[in-house]
Amino acid sequence: MKILIFSLAYYPRFVGGAEVALKEITDRIPLSEIEFDMITLNGGNEPVFEKIGNISVHRIFKKVGYVQKLLYPFVAFLKALQLNRKNKYDATWSMMASYNSFAALFFKLIHSEIPFILTLQEGDPIPQIKRRVLPMWPLFKMIFRKADHIQTISKYLADWALEMKAKCPVTVVPNAVDFNFFSTRKSDAELAVLKNTLGKKPEDVFIITTGRLVVKNATGDIIDALQYLPTNVRFIILGQGFLEKVLKEKVEKLGLKERVHFLGFISHKDMPQYLHVSDIFIRPSLSEGFGNSYVEAMAAGIPVIATPVGGIVDFLKDGETGLFCEVQNSRSIAQKVEKLIKDRESRDYIIKNAEQMVRENYDWKTIANQMNEVFQSVFPKS
Repeated sequence: MKILIFSLAYYPRFVGGAEVALKEITDRIPLSEIEFDMITLNGGNEPVFEKIGNISVHRIFKKVGYVQKLLYPFVAFLKALQLNRKNKYDATWSMMASYNSFAALFFKLIHSEIPFILTLQEGDPIPQIKRRVLPMWPLFKMIFRKADHIQTISKYLADWALEMKAKCPVTVVPNAVDFNFFSTRKSDAELAVLKNTLGKKPEDVFIITTGRLVVKNATGDIIDALQYLPTNVRFIILGQGFLEKVLKEKVEKLGLKERVHFLGFISHKDMPQYLHVSDIFIRPSLSEGFGNSYVEAMAAGIPVIATPVGGIVDFLKDGETGLFCEVQNSRSIAQKVEKLIKDRESRDYIIKNAEQMVRENYDWKTIANQMNEVFQSVFPKS
């Protein structure tokens, strides 16, 4: 069987939750069962075609920009028609309801006999997504209604698919984490070097966040919370984004320059060691489709503070696998940090429960098997 994937971004340049999921899932499905092709954008100076894991990657354009994203649906659609004449696909798979999904929709309108699988991984607030696609609203709705199977990473996104009047089966298959990768610690000596580089003293408490510096991740609320916490509580920020300048100005204005460290982009392979030298993970999101970063922190063995929004509530149970703070409430964040610092018994209980939950329920092998069941459900029965 052959599946054609539509995705705006992919390795090596662009790696987020959706891209990790694509690779982890396809790498675990034998090519003897399913062959995968992909049409994606070129991050710049990347080959037009290459094999990455189990995916044959076809790139269009020579760079990524707003214009290229706008043109993707049409150019990718034409590329898909060309590839299909040669490869005769048994299904198409669109990662997220974005520009790439319009290409998948156009292909479906021409080849109605070829099943179309839609994955929802969206993390932005749904009202914001709706405003963004308003000029194309009739076509956008059609993406959901023409799909033959919709897979979502949370119950929250499954409800959205139903709200959009999806007529097909909707299956929740969450993202996962490489537990061994995030739980395996470097030696004490190696971690000591990193602590020294970051200037961590024995009495310091490091809170950490990972992700894009954008409005929805509410990094500014964590900075504000430092005002209500002891001076030995310091904040490590891993990630880049358009709010970086604004956040740095906030830190300067509040006199927190010595307590906040902007580390910029840190590769996925280096991330575990930063979690292991930290004490608490926080991301007080305004919206979240699922939230891989939280599950990664749980696997790394540090407690998580989050907001009860979107797909987070699928895996975080307050007081059991993490703590909930209030949305856009820096005092609430500070209170939860203080609880984890002072109540060691609760902290250890949360860490133990979270690690067990991730190990048992969010393993990529299990998730890949569940996705294979989704694929098999749309293939013609022989």
